Amino acid sequence: MASPTAPSEIRVAAQADSSSEAIVFEDVSIAFEENVVLDGVSFRLPRGETKALFGVAGSGKSTILKMALGLQRPDSGRIFALGEEVTRMTEEELFAMRRRVGIVFQESALFDSLNVRDNVAFRLMEEHISAEEIEQRVLESLRFVELEHTIDKFPSQLSGGMRRRVAIARAIITQPEVLLYDSPTGGLDPVTSNTIVELIVKQRDVYKTSALMVTHRLQDAFTMATHQFDKTTNHMVALPKGQHAEVPMSFLLLRDGKVILDGDAKELVSSRDPYIREYIA
Repeated sequence: MASPTAPSEIRVAAQADSSSEAIVFEDVSIAFEENVVLDGVSFRLPRGETKALFGVAGSGKSTILKMALGLQRPDSGRIFALGEEVTRMTEEELFAMRRRVGIVFQESALFDSLNVRDNVAFRLMEEHISAEEIEQRVLESLRFVELEHTIDKFPSQLSGGMRRRVAIARAIITQPEVLLYDSPTGGLDPVTSNTIVELIVKQRDVYKTSALMVTHRLQDAFTMATHQFDKTTNHMVALPKGQHAEVPMSFLLLRDGKVILDGDAKELVSSRDPYIREYIA
């Protein structure tokens, strides 16, 4: 009879199976007092892919991002990020893992007392990178979001959309392996929202960075699924009908703490589930 597998061997095997995934949730549950937010949630974000998270307010979308970073611990279940089990990591290990992740918050979360250059460079300065390299990478990141002319301005001098673009520049300057977006177009007008979506598509298609994006705007994710970045025009262009973007895009919809859909745009729009039909209407 085969000898039983040791718990440590099981953990190693699980991590090996998760190494090709950017983020993995396995039967994750969490409640705050009597309020169950997530109830046995499981999903996978393969490396190089983008997944949009949807659900009504309070459905646990932002909680998922926090748990992926180890900022909140689940009551049960396991979470992997970049092949490592987040739910078993020490604070020191979590700090090292977070260096490989870029985050864009809904409110940008810029430091009001720092100019754009220092906001974008903040994480590099913490790592004691040379001033010359920092300057070069700041300029590259700001050029990517088309804001190099704002380098000496302060957040109070920028519009809401410009602050969001600076936040994207700060998130990508470390060349992260995965990006987390928490409602990146929240509170913005439609034109500015489209500019932010175009930048996210540009980042996705140029760098192929894995991304988990919380959004309240279904149209943003549909735009991402039906468009790709064109290097010749430096703009986002619509794909021919029936053609998929080079970087896979999927949709995850939450309801009452559970995943009720995890699939591509075609699966979402063809679903006959009454709740999903009403949601996308």
